[in-house]
Amino acid sequence: MKLLKKIKNYSPLLGIFLVLSTSCKTDQKKEEIITVETSRVDYLPYYEDESFTPNWITPGSEEEQTFHKIPDFKLVNQLGDTITQNTFEDKIYITDFFFTICPGICPQLAESMLKVQAEFKDDPDVLMLSHSVMPSTDSVPVLKAYAKSHNVINNKWHLVTGDKKEIYDLGRNQYFVENDLGVPKSLDDFLHTENFLLIDKNKHIRGIYNGLNRASIAQLITDIKALKTEQL
Repeated sequence: MKLLKKIKNYSPLLGIFLVLSTSCKTDQKKEEIITVETSRVDYLPYYEDESFTPNWITPGSEEEQTFHKIPDFKLVNQLGDTITQNTFEDKIYITDFFFTICPGICPQLAESMLKVQAEFKDDPDVLMLSHSVMPSTDSVPVLKAYAKSHNVINNKWHLVTGDKKEIYDLGRNQYFVENDLGVPKSLDDFLHTENFLLIDKNKHIRGIYNGLNRASIAQLITDIKALKTEQL
């Protein structure tokens, strides 16, 4: 049971979890493969803190209504449009954090997000949201050029910039994307992570995935489809 609590993404399928140790400046990876067979479940779990301990809640229940939700925000995308939670009203979305000049993991994260975009490009219920962690340099024109060079579908995949404090607060205190459990961070500490988060139509976190791991991205796609069935 202790092992299961350390695994961040539960699935009704046989899961292969690849734990990667990586940085923005190097492509060297240390890999450990853990295979865990989990029991079938009716719903994806819910998450509410940086430990990513799964909470098994029935969708639509009173407990679900009061469970942790991503709060509203106000950012700007590559088209110069204001992006808020209204943009994702009644939508499932996948989110991550990046910056345009990152030479290491960000290109790989973009490739993973492109796979998700391709899988759901004709599905209006699924969107993507990538936050720049260098908003002072990732201006709207810079994001627009990046979007064009990476075949981003506008209004399907939002690349956003805005107030650094708001973006870092969202990443650390609402999405819990960093792996440094219990380590205090300030605005001066750079936020960078390979994690993708799956957010449901009610703004709950329903999964965390390693954006550098093909098996994890395949599981993300599977879980999006399961979530669509759950939230019909």
